[in-house]
Amino acid sequence: MSNKIKKVLLLEDQICPWWLAYTFDHSLRRLIQNPEKILKPYVRKGMTVIDIGCGMGFFSIAMAKMVGENGKVISVDLQQEMLDVLGKRAEHANIPNNIVKQKCDQSHININQQVDFILTFWMLHEVPEKMNFLKQIFEIIKPAGQFLIVEPKIHTGKTYFNEIVNNCKQLGFLEHCRPKIFMSRAVVFIK
Repeated sequence: MSNKIKKVLLLEDQICPWWLAYTFDHSLRRLIQNPEKILKPYVRKGMTVIDIGCGMGFFSIAMAKMVGENGKVISVDLQQEMLDVLGKRAEHANIPNNIVKQKCDQSHININQQVDFILTFWMLHEVPEKMNFLKQIFEIIKPAGQFLIVEPKIHTGKTYFNEIVNNCKQLGFLEHCRPKIFMSRAVVFIK
């Protein structure tokens, strides 16, 4: 496969353009990837959680409802356009004011507070310096906190995914389980 085709199909490490997110970040997606069902074992009322690579808020909005008014969702994305759409969607969904939008950059998550749960859904394959990224996650997650990594099968083979798992273990994460998520490879870690 040529490099040009790989680039168009986003089969190499690069960031999904914000406008492309409309093709998969919509209400029909709930039929195959229901956020509440996926996150129910990990997210509870009163928690502080992070959705890294939040996009237009598909999981952030669900988590905001799950953590309730006393909880907090920190929605992190590299693209301001994604955060802007998330803000409009949260307002339209009448979400309590518990979503904090945070712009990150290529090498820093820009979060310093300790959190209970972190989600990276279909975004880790876009991160150029994965070990640096994973170290930052390890630093901000509370002891006994959980980290759910979900990667699309189209972008991540078994070998690549297992490298990510091994990197997390090297940092001190303990593998908890590998949940089944449609069209995805997934793993949950505990700190």
